[in-house]
Amino acid sequence: MTNREIIENGLWKQNPGVVQLLGMCPTLAVTSTVVNGLSLGLATAFVMAASNASISPIRKYVPGEIRIPVFILIIAALVTVTDLVMHAYVHALHAVLGIFIPLIVTNCIVLARVEAFAAKNDIAPSALDGLMMGLGLAMVLTVLGGMREVIGKGTLLSGLDLAFGPAAKQFVITVVPDYHGFLLAILPPGAFIGLALLIAGRNWVESRKHGASVANVSVASCH
Repeated sequence: MTNREIIENGLWKQNPGVVQLLGMCPTLAVTSTVVNGLSLGLATAFVMAASNASISPIRKYVPGEIRIPVFILIIAALVTVTDLVMHAYVHALHAVLGIFIPLIVTNCIVLARVEAFAAKNDIAPSALDGLMMGLGLAMVLTVLGGMREVIGKGTLLSGLDLAFGPAAKQFVITVVPDYHGFLLAILPPGAFIGLALLIAGRNWVESRKHGASVANVSVASCH
């Protein structure tokens, strides 16, 4: 598989958020704002890239009987490092994300990519696969968080000060002035509706592309 195919699979064709529908717990629980969604998405992307890169070189030396426990142990160690770093340097954001940072260990997409790709490929493509799959999930979390934040609060980038300090509050964008909010968008049902719209949007784009390609083939065959 070429690097281009790996990138396309992670970001679009096999996007874990809107195609494989993996990692739904953080997708639905954390995406109340852009900052929350992007932060957890980037943390997940780092863990996926690092775990793929760590497991690929040892894949031939791990007995099949203990393969899964070893993989989970490595993923858990990387998640612990990520959790401690965020606790030390972005404590306020770490407090908001809470239990969902340690729960990256149980995220289906992390173990799935380790088992499906890193356990069968070399280090460089494995690391790229983990990074792209993680960024694909981060993209979905960010867009979904933006949709819910705008509809629910009328703002964008609220909570930016949690990551960059009080001075970052000036960068919060008020999309709808004097907006009283729409509670449904912030609650879990709003996450389900928003995710359904993203899935529908991607499927619509794919159907349009497929229809255009079929039409082009038909025209070419007529000539």
